Order: sequence, then structure tokens, then C-alpha cells
Amino acid sequence: MAETWLVVGLGNPGPRYEATRHNVGQLVVDELAARRGEGFTSHKANARIAETWLRPGSAKLVLAKPNSFMNVSGGPVAGLARFFDVSPARVVIVHDELDIPFDTIKLKVGGGPGGHNGVRDVAKALGTPEFPRVRVGIGRPPGRQDPADWVLHPFGSAERASLPIIVGEAADAVEQLIGEGLVAAQQRFHAPRV
Repeated sequence: MAETWLVVGLGNPGPRYEATRHNVGQLVVDELAARRGEGFTSHKANARIAETWLRPGSAKLVLAKPNSFMNVSGGPVAGLARFFDVSPARVVIVHDELDIPFDTIKLKVGGGPGGHNGVRDVAKALGTPEFPRVRVGIGRPPGRQDPADWVLHPFGSAERASLPIIVGEAADAVEQLIGEGLVAAQQRFHAPRV
């Protein structure tokens, strides 16, 4: 039987937050579902999920968007991991990252949350920080703008123009991470662009 991977896009619920920087993880999970023609249904773990496959005959994917707010994402993630019997090593968290420039994608396993409260809550709920992360750069706010305000604002017009490309690349990164492993995905997505 093919192994199961849980891919969670972090964000905040409701239309008010849909297009904000903090919800880019959910946009990536939406893209992964759209590529497979899948829609989301409610799950008792306080999340919306889509069950699908990486490719026919390969790893099973549970794509998930918690219904909770970002800073309390851990409960739904841990509930889904228990329900689908997925170890933290196969829980991929896709999230926004202030400390990475906009239009940049980085992958890692483990380490600290880097000030990201959603990642911190997931690590606490799973009992370990040792899970794969696909970090989508949103960059730091200009001037003295508070980062907490920055992440809750929609992308600017120039950013919106290239957002579909970045979301698509982040979805590619998730697929490569699961299909070929962390090192292969890092070699592709951490390389300087030409």
C-alpha cells in the first residue's frame, strides 16, 4: 500500500484573509488540488481536506486547510496526522516566510519556527519540530510597517502579477519533496535563478 503524506497549507479562515500574504500556504494546497481536479470537504479534525495521489499508483496525498486561525493550526494538523496515521516526517507544512524574499521558495526539515506562530503551534501539537516545510517567501515589510500587519494585507499589484507562478513553483516543490526527497527538491529550488 502506498504511503500517505499530509500536506497542510497554513492560513486564516474566511474570505477576509483569502488573498493575504499569510494565506499563501493555502493557495499552494489549492493549486495541488486543482492540478488533480479535486475539491475540499469538511473533516472532523476542524479542517477541509482533499484526498488524492501524487501520481497514479504512487504516494497518497491528504491536502488540508485548517479551519482554525494560523496561530492555533496545531490542533487540526495533529488531529489529521492521527486520523490518517501519518508520522511527522510525512507532514509537509506549506507556509509564508518573512525572512525569505518574495518569489523565493526554500525547503527544510526541522529547526525552530523562526518567529512563525503557526509553525510553532504545529511543532508543539505534533510533539516535534522534525517535519518538512515548504517556505514561500513574502519578504519583510517596507519601512517600519509592523510585520503582523504586513502578513494580513493582500499582495500588492506587482506581487499579484507573479503570484500564480510562485504558487505553481511551490506546488512543484511539494511534489518533488514527496516524490524525490528533500535534497533533490532543495537542489532545484535553492539554486540561483538564471
